[in-house]
Amino acid sequence: MSAQSVQRTLGRLQRQFASGFNLSGYKGIFEVGSSRIQQRSRLHTSTVTAETGFQVDRPTRFVALNSLRDVQGARKIKKRLGRGHGSGHGKTCGRGQKGQKSRSGNSKPGPGFEGGQTPLTRVFPKRGFKNHMRRELQPLNLDKIQHWINTGRLDATKPITLKSIFDSNIVRFKDGVILLARGSQHLTTPITIEVSKASRLAVKRIEELGGRVVCVYHNKLAMRALLHPEKFAVLPKSAMPMTAKLRRVYEDPVHRGFLAPGIKDEYVPESFNNERRLNPNVMTA
Repeated sequence: MSAQSVQRTLGRLQRQFASGFNLSGYKGIFEVGSSRIQQRSRLHTSTVTAETGFQVDRPTRFVALNSLRDVQGARKIKKRLGRGHGSGHGKTCGRGQKGQKSRSGNSKPGPGFEGGQTPLTRVFPKRGFKNHMRRELQPLNLDKIQHWINTGRLDATKPITLKSIFDSNIVRFKDGVILLARGSQHLTTPITIEVSKASRLAVKRIEELGGRVVCVYHNKLAMRALLHPEKFAVLPKSAMPMTAKLRRVYEDPVHRGFLAPGIKDEYVPESFNNERRLNPNVMTA
């Protein structure tokens, strides 16, 4: 309440009780109250007079941790259920009488729910299956290998492994590489290459030039450790072929498997890790 409003109130009261009621004794009390009000208002606001003549009141209290408050209505009182009739949420807890939404756990049906009838995903029978052991091998042809050697992207003096194939960006793969014989007449460099699988024509052409083809098996963990060794502090040991069919393939000398009798004793694949060992490229504390 400002001083002007206090004065107006005193004047109105004097006019109403002018017949003998004297407020002179109370005037000091009202003046003291108005001065206190003005003093409090000065603590929280400051008056700024602009050149145009109008006054602007702005707050002078700084924002601090002890003055922070949530916006009104931002924090709501949690609805407490099952606390008796006096709480307003007793018995049915605001869910009504009967029905699906009054039951616990059934207020929000999951996707595919059709009101209780047999959903569409169960009406039709399932056919076939997904083979989790299936590998998607990316094809790699001999003419592209020769082109990468001519441009210096592959080093033919060293064994070409899956790691060098991946780093040279000649083909992008996730499970492995199958070597094919397209453009075999363009291959003129003897190479030693390690792939996941190779065709007979590709093997024949490479061996005619004095090279060697070795098919090496890698499971998902071993392939990830081979392509991205920086993600491993300890390089895992490569697993052997898990199924009987894969074992027969990699133990067959016709398929140039790394477990074949004629190849196992003569050549040790560089991309196959026989023991669990620390990664030399990762710094350890």
